[in-house]
Amino acid sequence: MTFDPGADGRVRLPLGSLDAVVFDTETTGLDPKSARIIEIGAVRLRSGQIDANDSFSVLLNPGIPIPASSTGIHGISDSDVTNAPGFPSAVSAFTEWAGPSPVLGFSIGYDLAVLEAECARHDMVWSAPISIDVQTLVKILGVDLPDLSLETIAARYGIAIEGRHRSVPDALLTARVFTALVPELRAHGIRTFAETERACRSLERRQGDVVGLQSNRTGASRGRVSLDSFLYRHRIGDLMRSPPIVLPAGARLTEAVSLMAENGVGSVIIAPGSGDDPAPGPGPVEVGGLKILTERDVLRAIHESGGQALEKPVDALSPCPLITVAIKEFAYRAMSLMSAKGVRHVGVVGDGGRLAGILSARDSLTHQADDGIILGREIDESVSAGDLGRVWSGLTTVVGALSEEGVDPRRISAIISRELRALTGRATALAEAEAATAAEIDSPPARYTMMVLGSGGRGESLLAMDQDNAIIFDDRETGGTVDRWCESLGCRVADILDEVGVRYCDGGVMARNPEWRMNRQEWRRQTRDWIARTRPQDLMNADIFFDAMGVHGDLDLAESLRIDAMGMARQAKPFLRRLASNAAEIPSPFGWLGRLKLDRGRVDLKKAGLLPVFSAARVVALEFGIRSRSTAERLRAFGECGVVPGPLINDLVAAHGILLGAILRQQLSDLQVGLPLSNSVAVNELEGHDRQQLIWALERVPSVIDVMRVPATI
Repeated sequence: MTFDPGADGRVRLPLGSLDAVVFDTETTGLDPKSARIIEIGAVRLRSGQIDANDSFSVLLNPGIPIPASSTGIHGISDSDVTNAPGFPSAVSAFTEWAGPSPVLGFSIGYDLAVLEAECARHDMVWSAPISIDVQTLVKILGVDLPDLSLETIAARYGIAIEGRHRSVPDALLTARVFTALVPELRAHGIRTFAETERACRSLERRQGDVVGLQSNRTGASRGRVSLDSFLYRHRIGDLMRSPPIVLPAGARLTEAVSLMAENGVGSVIIAPGSGDDPAPGPGPVEVGGLKILTERDVLRAIHESGGQALEKPVDALSPCPLITVAIKEFAYRAMSLMSAKGVRHVGVVGDGGRLAGILSARDSLTHQADDGIILGREIDESVSAGDLGRVWSGLTTVVGALSEEGVDPRRISAIISRELRALTGRATALAEAEAATAAEIDSPPARYTMMVLGSGGRGESLLAMDQDNAIIFDDRETGGTVDRWCESLGCRVADILDEVGVRYCDGGVMARNPEWRMNRQEWRRQTRDWIARTRPQDLMNADIFFDAMGVHGDLDLAESLRIDAMGMARQAKPFLRRLASNAAEIPSPFGWLGRLKLDRGRVDLKKAGLLPVFSAARVVALEFGIRSRSTAERLRAFGECGVVPGPLINDLVAAHGILLGAILRQQLSDLQVGLPLSNSVAVNELEGHDRQQLIWALERVPSVIDVMRVPATI
């Protein structure tokens, strides 16, 4: 008998989003070597919640008399199991029902030992499942209890006890205890499946306890999944057809068919207008009111009306409204949108908000995109924090696969940031729906925008992230109804994100706090104050804010505020000089004889490398009015100004990518063994080439001073 461990994508899965089976056995005795199983019962957890409608229960005929002492505990007698199946068929039914889910139990080592002994007795193959012992989790928390029995622990959490010593009620009680433990474990820094595994192993080493989390996985079996990275490597602008073919609504179908054939495309865009109106000329066109006519529409029209359809105006054929996507969006997100909407073509909107091209499912998108579709679509369609946590954990699988394929770390960090923004936006939508239900209103009381700040807005998030978000709302009253509504919303969003795995910000940069939740007038006054005072905290807050991006609500509120803030900063020469001075304060990672200074074998690459580079890029972007968000784009745009040597910019961009990649690979490695994620890299564990690259990159970092010397004359 073997459990199916399934694909190992659980390393970053929050415990509160876990899909698992909680099971218990009743036996003929207490010695696992000789005891026989007489009952197996289980309940299922879905996204961390108990599914009361999905349980498993079976009695087994042990083939020996059940001792009276055992019957006195669980109430199962020989007569109850006379016609019950034997162990082989019963346990096969259980493992089929359990599937690839990890299993949970209370003092689960005993149950697994009995199962293993029974398998040996019946000449069945045994392979241990991935398992968590709930009792061990209580030990990890160090809860002060007179004993560690299931009854005592349940009482501590106020959980009612019903039907003890039968397998299904015991499994249900264990499941309830587990769900009660999750928030406490999260408060102790144990959030994910891998962190739980590490904590259980650590407790075993310290106390010699029975293993609390068991696994039949080897290090090799925990490798990355295979992933076609094409859709993650390319933006939509790389793949679209441009310019779009546009016809007025009154044009005849025969003209549309001719244009499709001549240009080898499967669709044309229909713009408002009569047959006498000329089609818009080449180049981007206004998006409002556009529709799309596809090959399928043509075939359907000819099927219904024959050749007469060719003389009909295209608008009479009921073309569908055009669904659009931004030109800088990732291709996997376009595939996700097409899948969700059931379409094969989307319009591509350029930076100016005008239609710049068309992307079809055939435009170099023949590659498999299942992971991309799932990643994008399931975040957007999640209906609870548990759902979001389960989907969010899958991002690690995608990131690991892209890293294995050698995808540029800057591209990977942009994907992480894209999904962090999507996650925050979806969490806001869920919180908004909850708030609307509680207040019995159909919509928010005013226009507002949830913004993601810092690296998430800049597009450079890695896996060790916390929350950086803020709200801007359209209302003049401070502390009024709208402000209180946004406060409630911000608090709920912060809680959802923390449950999912994006931790509360240690610095308090969250919309739940009033200094990061203001109306438009207050935000403008605040940014003016940051720029004018130039205190260290003001500089830090301004730094974070200049990378802001709206993710839910009225996005124009956020973007107009950011543009205004950048304009104010560009005119504030003392502020820019102070930003440049801060960026130039680079703690050298090198010590005696040029060797890297290590702290417990690691070096913090954010402090020693990333921070000076992205801070310098932000300084020159503000000085030269560069609206790009990412560090590489800002540096390249600055390089095009011709005020510093091109090789200097190229080296900094390359160094930035090397530093990102080194941190990302270390985080992926740490995830596998349950280590807390950070920006520090174990340098001595790097292979020769990787170590040399890292040292080269760190040696380039001080050149940010040369970059900022040019605008420092301002």
